[in-house]
Amino acid sequence: MTRIICLANSWKCGNRCIAGIHTIKHKWVRAISNLPDGGVPASMRLIDSREPALLDVIDIPLDKTGSDFGFECENLGILPGKWRLTGKVPPGYLLKFCSHEPYILHNDKRYVTVGYLQYLPFNERQTLQLVKTDQFSVECVRRRRDKSPIWEGRIVAENGSQLTASITDPVLVHKLELGYRPGDSCLVTVSLSMPWKPSDWEEDEQPCWKLIAGVIELPKG
Repeated sequence: MTRIICLANSWKCGNRCIAGIHTIKHKWVRAISNLPDGGVPASMRLIDSREPALLDVIDIPLDKTGSDFGFECENLGILPGKWRLTGKVPPGYLLKFCSHEPYILHNDKRYVTVGYLQYLPFNERQTLQLVKTDQFSVECVRRRRDKSPIWEGRIVAENGSQLTASITDPVLVHKLELGYRPGDSCLVTVSLSMPWKPSDWEEDEQPCWKLIAGVIELPKG
């Protein structure tokens, strides 16, 4: 069993992306299934019929390796077995895992190309990052055909690096639709999507888009 602090349970093509920090190695782990994009279906991830929540400490049966899809370094394959909830951590415990890199995931753009990631040594192909921000804001940028809103979040990290990205945290999106707005101070899990070219994409390189996959509000003071 691999024990992680859950920092992302985000939408991924009808399933979920489950990721967090290894409690012993203090490294990112993304649990992946054998589906083409590694998404984790409910039949695998539910713990006593409950979704893994941010800050949960969970035991997952994971292999020592997993498909990297050609550009990700954090992936471990899910093995048969039951997931277990073993505890919970307070938000402040995570501060030591926050990134101090000059950029939020490699650059100041909204995406990173597969070619750039493949150019890096394997252990530097990071596709997950925890960012502390005291300037977090959200906006409904447009609506789908079914009138459901599409939300984006804006992060200004402590070092001044900035990112505006789509929000794929289902719990936060549900709260936003009910009118709730998070505070300014948050811990934000930023993840890279699988490669996807929008219809107006003109470059040859495959882009992986930065996503706000998990948001944890920090207590005031």
